Amino acid sequence: MAAPGIRRRFNLRSTLAVALLAGTSLGGYAVAHASFAADVSQPPAGVSTQILPDFTELAARVKPAVVTIISDLAPGAASDDDSDGGDQQQGNNDPGQGPQGMPPLPFPFNMMPGAPGQGAPAHPQMMEAAGSGFIVNEDGTVVTNNHVVQGAKTVTVTLSDGTKLPATVIGRDPSTDVAVLRIHSDHKLPFLDLGDSSRVKTGQWVVAMGNPFGLGGTVTAGIVSAEGRDIGDGPYDSFLQIDAPINKGNSGGPLFDQGGNVIGMNTAILSPTGGSIGIGFAIPSDTIKSVVAQIMKNGHVTRGFLGVQAQSVDASMSQALRLPGNGNGPLNGALIAAIEPNSPAAKAGLQPGDVIETVNKATIHNPRDLAVDIAGIAPGDTADLTIIRNGKSQDVSLQVAELKTKVAANDQQNQPGSHQGGVGLALAPLTPDLRNQLGVPDGTDGAVVAQVVPNSAADQAGIQQGDVVLGVNSSTVGSPDQAARAIRAAIHANSGALALRILRQGQPIFVAVTPAKTAG
Repeated sequence: MAAPGIRRRFNLRSTLAVALLAGTSLGGYAVAHASFAADVSQPPAGVSTQILPDFTELAARVKPAVVTIISDLAPGAASDDDSDGGDQQQGNNDPGQGPQGMPPLPFPFNMMPGAPGQGAPAHPQMMEAAGSGFIVNEDGTVVTNNHVVQGAKTVTVTLSDGTKLPATVIGRDPSTDVAVLRIHSDHKLPFLDLGDSSRVKTGQWVVAMGNPFGLGGTVTAGIVSAEGRDIGDGPYDSFLQIDAPINKGNSGGPLFDQGGNVIGMNTAILSPTGGSIGIGFAIPSDTIKSVVAQIMKNGHVTRGFLGVQAQSVDASMSQALRLPGNGNGPLNGALIAAIEPNSPAAKAGLQPGDVIETVNKATIHNPRDLAVDIAGIAPGDTADLTIIRNGKSQDVSLQVAELKTKVAANDQQNQPGSHQGGVGLALAPLTPDLRNQLGVPDGTDGAVVAQVVPNSAADQAGIQQGDVVLGVNSSTVGSPDQAARAIRAAIHANSGALALRILRQGQPIFVAVTPAKTAG
């Protein structure tokens, strides 16, 4: 039996069969002795009662700002990761396995054709798929999952009253799976406030709303099961785990607290079958706020860069480094194993063996915390670190740099008459940080896919953020520059598809990419 896979769920427009169970009446039996009769409608004296929350007012209030998102995809395109073997156009049909028997991976909610009563795609060769979203200001800014609109040729937003509006994708951030859309209306639109997810506590009641299986405006309730979950989906994972049922079509829908504030965006489930088993994941609202603000301002997201390779601290390492405490119980900190030359860490005098305990007074529990916190600092801003060196605590301030990427695209100075095609990849160096986060073995060189340009050849081929490009055709590459040169050379030599050898979740695979052709 395949191990459970983590899946993000969009909706399939399919016929919904409803089974009705007939009731059975039992009668003719009377209690013979009145002494057996008792009033059980009231609890015994001294036993406290707790009334379950009523979400009717909340649901009515927030429903107008929750929308359905319809994406038209080109034939063969998948708005999710092509490695998902669930209900998509390509790949095997085992929902617990990746492509060609790869281990289960964290995948987006699958998008499936159609939805009840919403018709067929406008173009017979297009695939139509649906997800959810929500409006965050009265001018028509809509937030959803990146995988809801990834690869879409056109996007349509359906309001709660049935109004359909064309949408423009303002920007996408594959690293956090957040996308921002814009719709235009002749009147101000209802919108939702993004709450403070840092105040969310395990056990509190939450309400999810969205478009599961094409059933728009569906409300489900549950509790927060855990905080800060890392599901291996990206370098900045810190999901809220919830047990409120979310299914295909809920992707991009809001998660509310009892006050009606958005504290998350539903994006993934853990399921051996593809349906909800009560283990779902939502992107925290604090992450959404940061990403949306950057996309609205710059059209893209920039992230801070420190330049260290870090590892967790165990009890024996704690003792060897003379860290505070007795080595029992949870251990905090990120142990610096290596430092990149000329990086902010090197310039600030950080050394291998230092343990970073806090960043701007926020406790660092492990290397992932360090990556998330540094990435959230604007390049050029100062980060105040507390480190332990030789058993003593000290403070270090440094200026965070920008995580640089290089784009493998057309060389605009090609020979006249040649035909080149851009593939649409933003590549980053395989730094010690990224090598550690992505689990790339020592001695393996390549270039990390930092971003995939929407609707590009790489996007259509299913290349994903976090893939490591190891080679182009038969050539091995060890850096973004080498990868870009090899891609341009392969395009120049062969106007057809080129083969990228990539490392994904520890598995090397080849992916064929057919560049878009343009005149030289």
